[in-house]
Order: sequence, then structure tokens, then C-alpha cells
Amino acid sequence: MKNIIILGSSGGNLYSLGGKNPDGLLKELLVQMEAAEFHCAGIQFIAAQTSMDHIKESTPASLYIWSEEEQRPVIASKGTLEEINQAAIAQDERLAAMIANGEVDGVILMSASPGGANRLAIEAAATAQLPVTGTGGTSMAAAATKGLKVISTSGTTGTTNRTRAVSFITSLSKHWGKSYRPVIGQVSHGQGMPQGTGFSRINIRGIMLASLPGFIAMALILAASQIPGLTALSQVFDIMIAALPVIIAVVAAKQVAELDEVSIVAGIVAGVLSVNGGIIGGLIGGIGAGLLANYLFRKCVEWRFPATTVNIVAGGVAGLVAGLVVYFFIAPIAAQAGEGIRTLLENLVQANSALAGLIAGLLIWPAILGGVYHAAILPIVLLEMERSGNSFLGAVDMTGLVMVSAGITLANIIAPQDKGAAAVAAPGFLINIGFGTFVEAAYPFMFASKWVFGGAIFSAGLGGLLVGVLDVRGIAYVPAFAAPFSSNHIAGFAIAMLGSLTCSFVITLIINLMFKNRKKKEAIL
Repeated sequence: MKNIIILGSSGGNLYSLGGKNPDGLLKELLVQMEAAEFHCAGIQFIAAQTSMDHIKESTPASLYIWSEEEQRPVIASKGTLEEINQAAIAQDERLAAMIANGEVDGVILMSASPGGANRLAIEAAATAQLPVTGTGGTSMAAAATKGLKVISTSGTTGTTNRTRAVSFITSLSKHWGKSYRPVIGQVSHGQGMPQGTGFSRINIRGIMLASLPGFIAMALILAASQIPGLTALSQVFDIMIAALPVIIAVVAAKQVAELDEVSIVAGIVAGVLSVNGGIIGGLIGGIGAGLLANYLFRKCVEWRFPATTVNIVAGGVAGLVAGLVVYFFIAPIAAQAGEGIRTLLENLVQANSALAGLIAGLLIWPAILGGVYHAAILPIVLLEMERSGNSFLGAVDMTGLVMVSAGITLANIIAPQDKGAAAVAAPGFLINIGFGTFVEAAYPFMFASKWVFGGAIFSAGLGGLLVGVLDVRGIAYVPAFAAPFSSNHIAGFAIAMLGSLTCSFVITLIINLMFKNRKKKEAIL
């Protein structure tokens, strides 16, 4: 196992690109080192509380070193920068001695100080001709004059903690002829192995769920635009609808590539070029950008491109290529596919809206319990919202799930079967009403009684029936008092919501009272 030491500081430009979070910066490095089966033999990292482009000797700072006992970076001392620089001298001497004794195989530099805090270690590394890699244009140039064996170097601009770490470890691995597969994903130190390829991280359900806040923001604008004096917000609503493919593309690229800001940029570029394809086009563009960013990043690192160039290629070129493919070839097909799904649903609803609403309401609880809701229903809701900001199935969601859950929890607050039930029900009811979500709050009561479960399905069917009869389009995930204003029929949606809430409340209340009466009779006997 190769022993690596890390030398440097939070830097000037580096400070804005991860250096102000030394724990995260060092953690990312350690994750990549572990993936390559390298061992951290020592750290000397000076973290200041401001950019070193505008530093003073009185600036608060900390000295990070490596704890062999705890196997993690620890803060050895805190104080002013002047005091920390003095404390760093002792660590510099220790690391230089380790190099001289043959205990170090390679060095990573980040905004190091070859003529100051890192002088002895860098001179020892030059004497031993250890392979050195690092970032920081000025510091790396100064380090090179010391006779170091620099195998790769780059400026800091455009890099992230992850891309720098992967670049460093790739360079060292290639130098020693070792195999190394970067850890790309949310992996904490200690897990050690990559979380699969880009293809394995494609999760349509996860992308849609993560994009939902953007759709809800659009719906809130729609609701606000109904208020007298705020009608000008309708123009904002149009802008937000047009931006939905970009939101989807960014989330998709981020989840697939897992390259922090690089994948976000790739997603934005691809999303902007995919808007003509709607959210399906944005989804395809974002996934393509993520896959391509991941591939180009790995290749550019293998080709030893400077880290800044790696990020430009992985973020800019990947997003551009994926976006152009969607723009010229996929967007028309994607737009037609989205329109086809919406048209099919509209035709089914128009054929018999009452029956469609009833069936949707009766099936909504089995769908969410069976995992079908997030996998199939939510994407259709988002496709409907892309056109008008609200949805038929979204209205069934609010009436059949959220309001039914609110009714069940309200009944258990007023007349619980046991004392502890009210404490469980109260937070759920407040979230149902205040945020339009957390239907899971009803689960404990539904699973405890088949009658409550049956009442929930019946109430959801009623809510869906009212949605169909009144021809309502709406959404969930917003406060109950605001939901009607985001619909196409304010009074109709309010009636449907109150109908399902009242139905589930009354059924659950009756069941709870019957249970309590039976318990009293059993106690008397």
C-alpha cells in the first residue's frame, strides 16, 4: 500500500472552491485514496477563515494533521494565522523526517507554501524524488522550482473537491501502474468502493421526486396569480413552465454524474437546449449530459488534462453535446410523447370523468402502498402540470390521500382509541393541512384496523368521484388552504377536499367510538 501525505492550505482561489470547508475537502481526498488502496501517512493543512488573497496574520486559522490512532484528520491547534504558521513548523519537520526515512511514497499539494510552512517537507520530497501532484497555479510553479518530481499540475479555477481528488489519485495511480476506479457518488469515508456506473444511477423515480419542488413552486405562483392585484404573476408562471425541462435536466445530470458543480453545469446547458422537448426532453438531455460528463471526466483525467480543463470538458462539452442531440433529433419526438400521454389521460377523463375519478380515488391508496404512485402516477402528474400547472391526478392525490389522511388523524386527535394515539396523530394532521404531504401519518391507524383502512379507500373514492364530477384539476404538496387557488375550479376543489376529509373523519370517528364503547362494556363484565 502506497503512503501519501497531503500538504497545503485553504488557499486564495481554493477557498471559494472547497477550501473553506476543510473537513469536506480532506474527506473527499481520503475517500478516493481508499478506493485506490492508498494510505494517508500524514497531513499538514492550514485552514484560514478567509481567503488567503486577503489574509492578515491576525486571521483565525486551524492546523489539520492526520491522527493515525483515529484514522482521520484532526485539528491540532487553533489560533491566529501567525500562531498556526509557527505550529505548522513542527509538523513540517515531522513530515520531512518521514520522507527522509522512506515512509512516504507520494505527495499531494493544494495551495501549498514551498518557501514557508511546507518548505522542509517539499525539499525532502525533492531530494527523494517522490511523485508529486497538486493544484494552485502560483504555489505549484514555486514548488516546481524546488526540483520536485511533478507528475501532474493544474490551477484551481473550475475545480471541485471531488474533481481535484479524482485527478490527484488518478495521476498517482497511473504513475505506479495501479488500477483505480474513482468513487463517484455520495460515499462516506470507510465504505471504500464506487457506487456503480452512471447507467446504474439512472433512476427516473428519483429524478422526478427530486424535481417536484420546482413544479410546486410553479403551482404556488399559479395560486398567487389568482389573488386580485397579483395577476401580473401569470407572466412569471409562463416563464416557470418553460423552465421545467431545465430543472429536470439538472437533477438528472446531477444524480447520474455525481460530479457536484460540474454535473450541474452540464445539466443546465443540456436543459436549456432541451426545452422544446418538454420535461421528457429535459429528462433525456439531463441523463445524456450526466453519462457523458462522467465518461469525459474519467477520460480527461486519464489523459492527464489539467483539472480546470477536465471540468470544462466534462461540464461544458458534455452538456452541449447532449443538449444538441436532443435539440436536433429527440425534442420533437419527446414533445409528441408527452402530448400523447396527456391526451390519452384527457380522453379517458372526458369519456366519463365521474367514473375516472372514482376509479383513480379507489386505487390511489393501493398504488402508494404498492410503490406504484411514485413510479408511475407522479410522473404523469408532472406531465399534466407541465401544460397548465395543475393535474387531474394531482387533484385526486390531494383529495384521496392528503385529505383522507387528515380526516383519519383528526378523528384520532378528537376521539383516539387510546391515549397515545392523539400524540401520534397531531403532528401528522398539522403536516397534512399545512404542507399537503405526509400521508404516511395515517398508516398506523389504517394498519391497526381493517375498518379504518376500508374507510380510507371509500373516502378516497368519494374524493376522486367529486374531482371527476366537478371536473377539477389541482395539486398536492401545498398547504390545504392554498390548494384550491392553484386549481382550475376553486370552489369545486374545495368541495372535493372537504368531502373526502369529512368522510374519512366521520368513518374513523365512528369506528373509534365503537371500539371505546366495546372496551368499556368488556371492562364492566
